Amino acid sequence: MTSPDAPAGSRTGKVIPIVAAKQEAGAGGAPVLVSLYEKHRKIHPRSVSGRFATWRWIMVWVTQLFFYGLPWLQWNGRQAVLFDLDSRRFYLFELVFYPQDFVYLAGLLVISALALFLFTAVAGRVWCGYACPQTVYTELFMWIERRVEGERHHRMRRDAGRRNLDYVWRKTLKHVVWGLLALWTGFTFVGYFSPIHTLGFDLLSLRMGPWEAFWVLFYAFATYGNAGWMREQVCKYMCPYARFQSAMFDSGTLIVGYDTARGEPRGARSRKQDPTKLGLGDCVDCTLCVQVCPVGIDIRDGLQYECISCAACIDACDTVMTRVGYAPGLIRYATGNTLANPHGSRSLARTVLRPRVLVYGALLGAICVAFVLSMWVRVPLKVDVIRDRATLSRIIDDGVIENVYRLHLMNASERAQRLRIDVSGLPGLSLPAAERLTPVLAPAQAVNVVVHVHLSADEVLAPGSHPIQFTIQELDAHDIRVQEKSVFLVPR
Repeated sequence: MTSPDAPAGSRTGKVIPIVAAKQEAGAGGAPVLVSLYEKHRKIHPRSVSGRFATWRWIMVWVTQLFFYGLPWLQWNGRQAVLFDLDSRRFYLFELVFYPQDFVYLAGLLVISALALFLFTAVAGRVWCGYACPQTVYTELFMWIERRVEGERHHRMRRDAGRRNLDYVWRKTLKHVVWGLLALWTGFTFVGYFSPIHTLGFDLLSLRMGPWEAFWVLFYAFATYGNAGWMREQVCKYMCPYARFQSAMFDSGTLIVGYDTARGEPRGARSRKQDPTKLGLGDCVDCTLCVQVCPVGIDIRDGLQYECISCAACIDACDTVMTRVGYAPGLIRYATGNTLANPHGSRSLARTVLRPRVLVYGALLGAICVAFVLSMWVRVPLKVDVIRDRATLSRIIDDGVIENVYRLHLMNASERAQRLRIDVSGLPGLSLPAAERLTPVLAPAQAVNVVVHVHLSADEVLAPGSHPIQFTIQELDAHDIRVQEKSVFLVPR
């Protein structure tokens, strides 16, 4: 339970009146039912302009041009980026990946996690405020809402008023535009897994497959619901990042903070009045920082887990400070140390570049270098050697011992490959001449080749398994060479 002596800046301050009211009612004798859940309050964020708002819109444009445009980009006669689940091939411009390349996906996930840790340790939830898909689509949906329904005071007055014709047509138009944007988003998302040109023709001819249709509608519904209806509730109650982010925060993390020493005590005044004579701080208590907040918090109450570091309150406060003739920065990006000791001598760079950040940066840099080097030396040929389980080992003409193998050859490049197969590891091993050269592999093609490995009757080996090695060499590129181990069985 919350103590009655909790500080005013605590987010648990809401519970104090409830606890006190319950105690007083108990003293009077009549029990009072107190709800443990706060009723949802619809937030009508006010539009804001400023340098951070500009940066947010730059990120919206960059991310959405990338997301919506990339599936339509062609490369060598095919879609440049395509995760083809049916054929189990993943195309990334010139690169072709197979399920055997899963290690690269694991590397990308590790890099993403370390980057998130690094950004959070340096600048808090800056990812949430500028690049998170929930933030980006919420920004787009709110822009549509403002264009259709008007500014904050118009929306609040309309929602509180009667359901007249103006209310109905504006709400209907808004949801229609939201739905179209959500459907286009779902269509684009599925276009990364099914060729988008074919998907578009199937959609226009009403021949889209059931799975494609399901995922288009599902992703559209998720976008429409999350960005249009739930908005800040996703960030506050559904996103796990908001819950464990505090483990990566410390006093040197950049946060959106309110300068209490400068702003308090807050109060209204005219421009001509001297706040020092009135005993007031720089905060004029205009509440614009609350009105522009997309999650509906008051940053003046201190750091709260709901804050997504979008800096909308900074833009609003700086505008007011400039208008009344005060210095900007009453609300600003700062560290906990800076806000607690604004006159300290330690520089911001020394505060940010602390051991945790340096360790995260070093690990991230090392893994990125290793990832790039592994991609650089990656051989565009995959080989799996599978023994023929029906015929493990047998003796054929003239006492020759034969083992049968199936080689699964995968061309992981955008050009045809001519391959030669050799076997080594035991004296007297050989392949029939007709099986040494494989059919030409077309770009991104996978084939199965059956080979018969022979051991000369002149070689005497102990019964059992003996290690051997297959070497697959591309004839037109001597640097493309794959070696795969297997075993040769000698019968008793």
